[in-house]
Formats: sequence, structure tokens, C-alpha cells
Amino acid sequence: MNDYTKYLANRVTSGGLNRREFMGRAMAAGVTLALADKLFTESAMAAEPKRGGHLKLGLEGGAATDSKDPAKFLSQVMFCIGRCWGDMLVESHPLTGAAVPSLAESWEPSKDAATWTFKIRKGVKFHNGKELTIDDVVATLKRHTDAKSESGALGVMKSIKDIKADGDNLVLTLTEGNADMPLLLTDYHLVIQPNGGNDDPLASIGTGPYKMVSFEPGVRATFERNKDDWRTDRGFVDSVEIITMNDATARIAALSSGQVHYINRVDPKTVDLLKRAPTVEILSTAGRGHYVFIMHCDKAPFDNNDLRLALKYAMDRETMVKKILGGYGKVGNDFPINSTYALFPEGIEQRAYDPDKASFHYKKSGHSGSVLLRTSEVAFPGAVDAAVLYQESCKKAGITIEVKREPGDGYWTNVWNVQPFSTSYWGGRPTQDQMYSTAYLSTADWNDTRFKRPDFDKLLLQARSELDEAKRKELYRAMAMMVRDEGGVILPMFNDFVNASTKKVKGYVHDIGNDMSNGYVATRVWLDA
Repeated sequence: MNDYTKYLANRVTSGGLNRREFMGRAMAAGVTLALADKLFTESAMAAEPKRGGHLKLGLEGGAATDSKDPAKFLSQVMFCIGRCWGDMLVESHPLTGAAVPSLAESWEPSKDAATWTFKIRKGVKFHNGKELTIDDVVATLKRHTDAKSESGALGVMKSIKDIKADGDNLVLTLTEGNADMPLLLTDYHLVIQPNGGNDDPLASIGTGPYKMVSFEPGVRATFERNKDDWRTDRGFVDSVEIITMNDATARIAALSSGQVHYINRVDPKTVDLLKRAPTVEILSTAGRGHYVFIMHCDKAPFDNNDLRLALKYAMDRETMVKKILGGYGKVGNDFPINSTYALFPEGIEQRAYDPDKASFHYKKSGHSGSVLLRTSEVAFPGAVDAAVLYQESCKKAGITIEVKREPGDGYWTNVWNVQPFSTSYWGGRPTQDQMYSTAYLSTADWNDTRFKRPDFDKLLLQARSELDEAKRKELYRAMAMMVRDEGGVILPMFNDFVNASTKKVKGYVHDIGNDMSNGYVATRVWLDA
């Protein structure tokens, strides 16, 4: 049984995939009819998803500035909210990260991978009763290519030079070949909306398993089940309530007392405490998420690479993983890719804590005085403690770090991607190309380190159109080295996604794609009364 077939079997067990859907997908993956029938029977007997109930999630990552426009989704809360009411054309496999069908039921590339044809699923209805059409798909993608939309997917969409309908099919013509094109369409901003959201991007009308009932930014959002959902393997509860809880202590108290069923962003320091509660289960998933200290390469004093190198060598990564992650993660190497990605660049020397090298580069930079680092408890679990720990490791290199704790509300609009040195996080992306295109391409709106290098951009475009995997891997290695040695990101650790739920929550899917079961937690789980 391959990974995809195992995933399908797990969805029968934990997610309610029906027989017809399972058999179709399993046989399409090369499983024989007899074996598919046997696997379905065994999986179906393992567990029965229960429908009904009111699911409550207490999540960190919401703010009064949150927008319902998918193009402007920034926070963890909006990420999860979008998954409740909307669908993308393509989803990613939770175990392997491979592209799997959603509103696009199949796709076919040209020989040079520069033109892609997607067959759009029929019979799907939006929450307002309107049937999904190819025009809605085209309008959605075109809106996200418009700089005026301020879409977080703009960096990804810039590689598409033409979007059009061919009958009921979507045809995308790229500026150059891209073997990863289907995975780029999994970007969580690319929620398909009626007329692309041009009429009202804030309407929260989609094709997802839940309909939005109410929304108060930075406070809560509520949903009811979409009885006309085109899928049967999701949306098990009758209603969902997502409550913004940016205070870690409040989240833990709410889960322990049963006020909510699930919380995100569990500080590893509190895991042992939570484990003592007989009603609580820890949900830890290894993936592509990473915690970062970001410097703007175009702003003094961080426009000096010797200073950037000094600050990188002054980072004690091993201690960070031990004390901040509690062991729930791995050491990073100052580029945003780990071994969960296809074509991971192997053999790059691990950067270690070296006060002497840090001191050398610091003196060479000519900088004097303190360096201001802004942080907040919402940047990532333990971010304030991490900043103080970093402050101490820098002292041994003769570098003075001034830590400024910023308010959680408004951090993502007033500090991140605005101030020149701050703490932040990334949830990762389905492919190396998408991760680099979103955060390191010179023209990317979310280039939060202001790393703008034409030679890097050229490598990215070459790798995107290179179909020879060995050559492509070499290009990715060169890109990683450039970001590591000359970029503005200090990446001390790849974090596990540590969340927790009451034991009433069943069917949780550990997904390498991103936190909170890649944002799908509310759509995948059910409640066992």
C-alpha cells in the first residue's frame, strides 16, 4: 500500500470518505478492484465518523485588523476561517505534499510544462445557490494577479501570463515552464469565489463545508454546516465557532476546562502540564513551519552583509530548539527549506553558534551601538523568550541586542514586514518554488527580508522551468546557499506544529503542509460525545 492509498484508507476511517469516492481514487492510483474493495471494508470497520455537535476552537493569531477578503488573509485565524468556507482548485496530500484534486478534478501539462489545462468539477454549488462555473474560476485567478488586490498570492501568480477558459476547462499559460504548477494553486489565498470576489470580496461565499454566519475580527467567527456540500468526507459537525485567543494561558485554561475543543500554538513548555489533564490530547506534527528573525536587507544597519552574518553566527540554534521548542522541532540553517521538500539541497554545512566568527563579522561591519529587535507573543510560541535568549547569546560576541516587546494586536500590520528587525514565523509552502516565490523573489509582496537579487530571481526562474530533476536540485542548492550566506533571514529552527484537543475530538489528520492540519482542522474532525 503506497502513501496515497494509506491516506485514502485513513480518510475512510477518520474522515467519512464513501465507498464510491474511495474506490474511484484508489483504482486511479493503480490499486486493483479486489484490493480496493478489501481496503475499503477494513478501513470502514475501523471507525465511524459521527455527525452533529458544535465544535469550538480557541486560536491564536487573530486581530481587529483581520480582513475577510481571502487575498488579504494574514493570520492563523483567517487561514483556518478560509478553509471552513472556501475551496481551492487543488489541495496537497497531507502525508507527501503531492497535488490532489479539489475543484479541479484533473489537469494536464504541455510537453514543456508552460501550458496547463485543468478540468473544472461540475455540479458544485456556492453557498448562495449559484453553480460554480469556469468564469468564476477565471475571475478569481485574475483578481489575484492584480496588484490592486494586495493578494498574498501575487508573487506566485506573476508567473502566469494568460488565464482563460476553453469550454469548461481552465487554461493557464505561464511565462516559463513549471512542473509544480498544480501545487501553486493550493495557496490558501486562492479561494474560488463567485465572479472571483469582484462583486464583494468580503462576502465569504464559497463552496466549502461550512457557511459563515457571523464574523467579528479579532473576536470570533461562527459557521453552520453546508448541507449542499459537494464532498461527503468533511464537515461533520453542525456548527463551528472560532474564537480568537491570543493569550496562551487563556487558551490552555479554555481547553482544560472544556470551554473549547481545540487550541493551536501550544507552547512546548506547557506540554507536560497539559498531558496531566485526563481529557486532553497533544497533537504534534512535524512539517515545514519555521520560526525566524527577519532583517531588512535594504535598511541600515542590516544593509551590511557582515552585520547580517554576525547576527547569524550569534544565534545558538541548538539551545533554541531545546529551550524554546522543548525538542519539538529541528535546527534550521538560515534558508527556508527542510528535508520534507522534494529536491531538498543536501550537503550544505550546518551553521553553528560561533561567537568568535560573530565578533569578527561584527567588527568588520563597522557597526556600533545596540541593535533593536521587535517581538511579540503572537510572532510564535515563546517568541519573547527566544528574543531574550538570543540577546544573551549575542552578548558573548560583543553584540548588544535591545528587545522591544510589541502588542499582539496589530503586530502583523504594524511590525511584521514593516520594521527592519523582528521575529516572525512561516508555515511553509507546498514546493520550494512557492516558498521562494512568496518570500524571496524580488517582486514578492511578502518579501519580508527585502532580499532583492536579480541573480537569485534568475535562478528561481531557471529552476521553475527545469524538468531535469538533478539539474533542478542543483539550482535549488545554489539558491539556498545565496539566501543562507547573503539573505536577511536568521532561521534557527523548524518547529513542529504543537496543538491540543479534548479527547472528544476524533479524526485529526496530521498534515505536513501547514499548521492546524493545514488549516483544515474544523473540516476534518468530528466530536465523539
